[in-house]
Amino acid sequence: MQRTIVTSPAILSQKSEPATKNDVNAARDLADTLAASEGRAVGMGANMIGITKRIIVFKNETENNRIVTMFNPEILEKYGPYEAEEECLSLEGSRTTTRYRRITVQYQDADFHTHTAEYEGWPAQIIQHEVDHCDGILI
Repeated sequence: MQRTIVTSPAILSQKSEPATKNDVNAARDLADTLAASEGRAVGMGANMIGITKRIIVFKNETENNRIVTMFNPEILEKYGPYEAEEECLSLEGSRTTTRYRRITVQYQDADFHTHTAEYEGWPAQIIQHEVDHCDGILI
């Protein structure tokens, strides 16, 4: 189900709690909301729809823009810092932030099996932005 996008910095700056198997429906709502935001967003953290759980979704351009869902993502390693100009559906305007060209991320899938994967380029930047949402960091 598509949800309303939260724009309150007070909510967006809260650190998210770990996701559990009880949060699978929230992840579906997050993916539905991202799909409905075609052309305006490439990723979302659950707090963007008012759910303070560690869940992110993003469109993976290396897989035909398939929406990928990650529960409890943690960035383990970062390589190649650079300055990026980013926007956020929850905030007005754009902001400069430091991102990394390549990251290693550990996360759980919808069955709560743990995976470790490397991402680089645009998908890595999106994941970093959404993990920031989980950590209550606003760009």
